[in-house]
Amino acid sequence: MRLLRVGEKGAERPAALTDDNRLLDLGELLNGGDFTPDFFASGGLDRVREALSGDPLPGLRELDQDGLRIGPAVARPGKIVCIGLNYRDHAEESGAAVPAEPVVFMKASNTVVGPFDEVLVPRGSVKTDWEVELALVIGSTCRYLGSHEEALASVAGYLVSNDVSEREFQLERGGQWDKGKSCETFQPLGPWLVTADEVPDPQALGLRLWVNGDLKQNGSTKNMIFGVAEIVRYLSQFMVLEPGDVINTGTPAGVALSGLHPYLKEGDVMELEIDGLGRQRQTVGQA
Repeated sequence: MRLLRVGEKGAERPAALTDDNRLLDLGELLNGGDFTPDFFASGGLDRVREALSGDPLPGLRELDQDGLRIGPAVARPGKIVCIGLNYRDHAEESGAAVPAEPVVFMKASNTVVGPFDEVLVPRGSVKTDWEVELALVIGSTCRYLGSHEEALASVAGYLVSNDVSEREFQLERGGQWDKGKSCETFQPLGPWLVTADEVPDPQALGLRLWVNGDLKQNGSTKNMIFGVAEIVRYLSQFMVLEPGDVINTGTPAGVALSGLHPYLKEGDVMELEIDGLGRQRQTVGQA
């Protein structure tokens, strides 16, 4: 299934995109609900899957897609957990050693915006950077998972993420990485959540990012240092992962931090995609 949220900011409605590209409103089916942590915790995916398999589709209204804004694919998550330096080539271009264990940091949940919304360069920023990443959404509570099989079974679905970062704030201003990651609009998510049953191998996905039409990143999730299953298993040893939580799994080489590309400025356009998960496009503005 491809699940998305459509409508103006703050008034998005849950929807599904069918295999024949019809957009179906799920608002009535979910009794006015949304793709919130509650939705994932209460078996919402199963309810939607059952409704979409019906003939005729019960209570699902088709929406006119023309001019309809696509919001973030999940409503505000409980937490966003990120993995840094998770591709060898990115660690190398960053001048960092390949980590022996996953590098973990958090990102504020109010950074989430839609896949085509404006991304804002923060005030005083000179080093705002891009990062195309595979993100996943947790579908069931994870505590001290014992195997990769358990970890993968807990994933509700996958989506495209742009882990926008301010490198001076992150690396040169002291303290932890979070303040270079949590500026407003720094987490475009979507265009849709693809359920885990339609992504048979999350370690076989190409991911790419362009700035102003120039290809900057061109990698594959097969080159992760720590794969999706290990990331989820590992994190569950240190924190309880809850339904609706988002995990960013790292970015391949090609970011501006490498010194090979200029940092983002007002008017730049980022485009990014992951095989089978859709495409994003953001214009850069100024806060």
